[in-house]
Amino acid sequence: MKKSVLLVSLFFLYTIATGQSVKIVNPQQGTWLGYFNQTRFSTHWGLWVDLHHRRTDFADRANQNLVRAGATYFLADNLRLTAGYAYVGSYLSPSGIIRPEHRPWQQIWWTGRSGRLNLLQWIRAEQRYNHRINGDQLGDGYGFNWRLRYNLMLQIPLKGETIQPHVPNFVVQNEAFLNFGKQIVANTFDQNRFFVGMSYPFSKHLLGQLGYMNQFIQQPSGNTYVNNHTLRLFVFHTLDVRRQP
Repeated sequence: MKKSVLLVSLFFLYTIATGQSVKIVNPQQGTWLGYFNQTRFSTHWGLWVDLHHRRTDFADRANQNLVRAGATYFLADNLRLTAGYAYVGSYLSPSGIIRPEHRPWQQIWWTGRSGRLNLLQWIRAEQRYNHRINGDQLGDGYGFNWRLRYNLMLQIPLKGETIQPHVPNFVVQNEAFLNFGKQIVANTFDQNRFFVGMSYPFSKHLLGQLGYMNQFIQQPSGNTYVNNHTLRLFVFHTLDVRRQP
């Protein structure tokens, strides 16, 4: 019995070592620009919109455009449910043809604070309808898979305990992605995005964020990865248009 356990353990260790020995990691550089808007219309209802333009080879050529919108239900000021739709257009290289993706999504979003530590989290589910491709050309029909995302962002103001206008904040963030579905064979782990940078609140409703993001992506083959070093600039815009008493 002990011998069998030892053999099984050695087999798994050999498999892991072999898998690691054939791992191929391709480095890239990119620039991501993003705009996020959350608008609250009433006690319970609001709108989520975010827009993205992403470039590769640092900023040399367009890589992807994304438009995402959703309806938000406020369970509380710091707890929100959102469901919506996103359209993603990815540029195939070297043809430059745009590959469309249709992406319904659902999200739980919440915030909290402990001393100077300001915390934001969300769990997001996505249903991805991605146009099939043949090399750098569009194929026939769409593939489908589920993707689950968990995001954690921490902000620490350089002065005081709460995020205030004109006071910079240190930001660290990590978001992990998992794939699910019949078409997912070798890449259940999809990617991880780690960000570190600074944010600056221009006002109570407008905040800019700039820093470095490392995006580590597993390709469908399972043994090929992309390590993307990215300059990221995001703008966050929150509005409250509820009728005041």
